[in-house]
Amino acid sequence: MAQTSSMKLLGARNMSCIVERMEWNNKMDLIAYGTEKGEVVIQRLNWQKIVTFPTPGEDVRVRSLSWQMDETLLAVGYSNGKVALLDAESGTIISGLIYEDDIKKVYFSKAINSQENLGTYTCNVKDKHRRFLPKLQPMTNIDPCLKTLDQKSFPKGSPCFLVVIMRSGKVHLLLLGALQAGSIDLTQHILHPHEFDVYDVRMNGDCNAIYALLRDGQELILLHFQNQVLQDCMAPMLELATHCAHILETKNYINDTQQCLTEAWETVQLEMDNKLTRYANSQPYGVISAHFLELHVFGFATFEVEEFLFETLSEKGFKKIANSVDLSLSNLQSLVFKQLNGAAINMFYFLNTIAGFGRMSHFFESLISPDVANEAMRACGGFVLKVHELQRTIDTLAYDMKLFHAWMIFTILRLSHQEIPDDLVLTEEENIAMADFICAMEPELDDRSDDEDELDSQSQTPPPARSKFNLERVGQYLDNAYLTQLYPRDPVQLWEEMVTDNECLSNCKLFVPHDVNLSLVQQRDKMFNAIDAVSHKPTESISGSFKVSSTVICNDLPPMEPGEDHRDRDLVTCTYYVNEASRTDMLACTISGQEAMILEFSRAGDECVRCTRITLEPGLFTTSVSEDFCYLRFVDLQFYNESSLSILAQSINAGPGMRPHSFFIQFSLTAALNYSTQHRMGPLVKLSEATVSQSIHDIADGAAFKGLDGFSDMLAVSGSRKVATVLSDRKRKMTIFEMEIEEEEDDTEMSQASFLDISKESVLAGVPDAEKQEA
Repeated sequence: MAQTSSMKLLGARNMSCIVERMEWNNKMDLIAYGTEKGEVVIQRLNWQKIVTFPTPGEDVRVRSLSWQMDETLLAVGYSNGKVALLDAESGTIISGLIYEDDIKKVYFSKAINSQENLGTYTCNVKDKHRRFLPKLQPMTNIDPCLKTLDQKSFPKGSPCFLVVIMRSGKVHLLLLGALQAGSIDLTQHILHPHEFDVYDVRMNGDCNAIYALLRDGQELILLHFQNQVLQDCMAPMLELATHCAHILETKNYINDTQQCLTEAWETVQLEMDNKLTRYANSQPYGVISAHFLELHVFGFATFEVEEFLFETLSEKGFKKIANSVDLSLSNLQSLVFKQLNGAAINMFYFLNTIAGFGRMSHFFESLISPDVANEAMRACGGFVLKVHELQRTIDTLAYDMKLFHAWMIFTILRLSHQEIPDDLVLTEEENIAMADFICAMEPELDDRSDDEDELDSQSQTPPPARSKFNLERVGQYLDNAYLTQLYPRDPVQLWEEMVTDNECLSNCKLFVPHDVNLSLVQQRDKMFNAIDAVSHKPTESISGSFKVSSTVICNDLPPMEPGEDHRDRDLVTCTYYVNEASRTDMLACTISGQEAMILEFSRAGDECVRCTRITLEPGLFTTSVSEDFCYLRFVDLQFYNESSLSILAQSINAGPGMRPHSFFIQFSLTAALNYSTQHRMGPLVKLSEATVSQSIHDIADGAAFKGLDGFSDMLAVSGSRKVATVLSDRKRKMTIFEMEIEEEEDDTEMSQASFLDISKESVLAGVPDAEKQEA
């Protein structure tokens, strides 16, 4: 006779929309669920909502949810190929990845515990760079609305992999969220790629192999892949991934700083556009320089200049503009000298460390290419030189603008016959610099032929914007285009002259190249491309090291019909658990509507798999079983812990006018050990032929049933939190149970009347308190 499961009702709610995914946090009383609208909601056990993350786009569905072990970090996979890392503690989206295909599942692996001995590399993941590098200043003045979602490393927790499974069969591994630790295309390892579906892909407990549950034609198979690089180089990979995480954070900081630079520069242009550039645009090109130079040298002002100085501008108005421009240029200087220069130095330090790792070929030969790492370091050095070049350009512009502002105030006071303070009187050197600045206000335009002018007049295209006050000297560095005004060569710098005269020095790999024609944006992109090339070696090495060691045939599947949604018809549901105590990897999956298979792979070196095949149907020798328990099919299943499997089953013989009912089954894996078979892992293991199904009703103390009213759709359990959540009523009703209730408690067993109370509570969940009292 079937036993009764000890469960206690904690509450039930009718949800405002359909819930498509659920996942419990294994440490805290937090459950995350995804809705049909693409939203992700995180709430507590008492139904208190912590945070709601909006959908990333229209018609986007939540495909998968996974909590990082013992942390508040949640990985979410969406149907548009996006993977987002959400922090429930801060309520923010901390990272994002974009893939080109629909996502099947995304999850965090268990924490990596690399085995170290005298012959292996000792991984020291402590942040040693904090001893030598100053802490980068926070970017407080960046507009969060304009900030793009960047890829970031895992901010906390033990080191682990993030595994992204695509519906196309491609699987991507990321270590610490920063290092692309290989990928695999499962369609390359099957016989029928046109009759293919991927159900689940899991890393083993040692993080050096994966299990892939697939459909290959009309067979349900499990492929076991081994990876020698993951097995031999886990400690060096952790060291490399740690530095890649620092590099990733520094790249994001550089992008944020460059965005702040652009905003600060736009502020400078806005201040100039208020009065000065508006006046300059009203004059023919070249006239302003001539008029200002005449005013500076001879002291004579034209009628247009006097009108601009006394009617349009005024001394007080110009001082206000001068202060605003000086403040904006000072902000630019701070961003370049402190933030951007500090980030460039940090980047050089991390790349230099990786280049040093590349010289230890015994440990890093399969992970780092020394030549590629050195090239990335040279590209970073070029970026440092470009930052210094931009810094000198801004310093020059700030000096010129300050000089121009002082001269303009001096001129206004002189022409209005007011007293001139002594600090406004320019020295001879400043007068010469002022004359040079006025001459460079409007750079000479490129000579254009008559044919080009005629073509422009025929096409009626507007002429290019003319430079006013030569602000393009700085603005050109923030555009993704080659520089039009190169930084003048300093005659005092002998090294630049030596490099120019000796081509062998400019081509030497020992020196950092200085690309004088590139803008800051181009130099940054060149550095980022060189850094991305560093990660190609570990990706290629790990991807090429995946080898199929065993193919396990689990069961036969019905043929796929053209245009038929086989995902709903196959009813293949799977769950995975790593048992550290017995050093085994446990995988349970439904192989048909009424049969399931529980596989236990040993990691102790004996290469064995234990198989338990169960069925919900009564066996030949089953007696004393209620008719309600005889005709059931699997709906969902999850490992509760290493010794229990939680199963959600649905009746299939409801009579006319009768509402179908469901059962929550707690299946004991310990009681089923006597009915399991052990097999040797070889190139081909046919479990479909070597095993027979055992009815769960015939396993003594094996299954405990709990009746549920209505049709149940989904299950989410947590053995560490001792809770279970059942989704029912077409995924609109969520019911939470407390598990492992003591026998002496009065409400351990639930009758049908209890479920009437659940329904009443669900209805009253959205009713005001006054109406509840009346009810």
